[in-house]
Amino acid sequence: MGKRVGVLMGGWGEEREISLKTGEAVVAALESKGHTVSRIFAGPGLDRALRSAELDVAFLALHGRMGEDGKVQGLLELMGLPYTGSGVLASALAMNKPMAKKLFRLHNLPTPQGYRVGRADSSRALELHGDLGFPCVVKPACGGSSVGLSVVREPEALVPAVVQACRFGGEALVERLARGREVTVGILGEEVLGTCEIATPREGFDYDAKYKGGSRYFLPARLSPTRLTNVESLALAAWRALGCRGYGRVDLICSDEDNDVILEVNTLPGLTPVSLLPKIAAQKGLDFPALVECLLTLATRDEVDVAEAPIVVPTVPHRAAS
Repeated sequence: MGKRVGVLMGGWGEEREISLKTGEAVVAALESKGHTVSRIFAGPGLDRALRSAELDVAFLALHGRMGEDGKVQGLLELMGLPYTGSGVLASALAMNKPMAKKLFRLHNLPTPQGYRVGRADSSRALELHGDLGFPCVVKPACGGSSVGLSVVREPEALVPAVVQACRFGGEALVERLARGREVTVGILGEEVLGTCEIATPREGFDYDAKYKGGSRYFLPARLSPTRLTNVESLALAAWRALGCRGYGRVDLICSDEDNDVILEVNTLPGLTPVSLLPKIAAQKGLDFPALVECLLTLATRDEVDVAEAPIVVPTVPHRAAS
């Protein structure tokens, strides 16, 4: 039977345009499957909009800050409303790239060397850079869609790149540039859905390459079966290290030296006509409406019930009469 689904789209941040495209595509897919769908535009008053809609489930078509970072997930938890994607903690960890990298290292998962720089310290970026070297990648510490990402080749370009990245959230992540094939692994439920290789006309899969064309995609990735198995195992391990659930994508670089490194985990990847997860699903025979329906069936919320504790009545030691 059809459900009353609220598709949350828009949001507060720099990825609003992509979120709206994801949302409209999801609305059309859900309606084709017989669900009653409400468009919920995320912003001030979101809690009131959710209450008035009387929903069975929330489908999160949000991207980036204030949508993919655990904040909206926390609101839905308080309301007791199931939602698609990862829970509060995993969403927050995946969005905070420096924190995610710490957890990857804790689980012995390879990730590029790097450091974080706050807006107040942006003028000291060269001092903090140390022997990391060039070229390097500079991007917002908390963000997605490669907004604010730069490949820096010369020392004099580092500070401007850090300043640019800090515009989006106030903190930048500077990483050693990992050279090689850029691949992304789609995850559905607790299993790998498939892997796509992205070939771009320039170094780095930035915003323009993602959404304005010019990139080529290879499904499956042009890797040997052994290498592909290793890449997908790394992706699943990164996914589990952050405690993710539902669906998502893990981005990696497969270098020419056979060293595979994890870049980041996307807990709410795009679902637009040019997005990567739908491409991976289609290659596996899962069309877009079927993919969206599958994501809806995985909607849940964190288990917050408190188990009843047994009542223990303290005993008073018996004292013999004097």
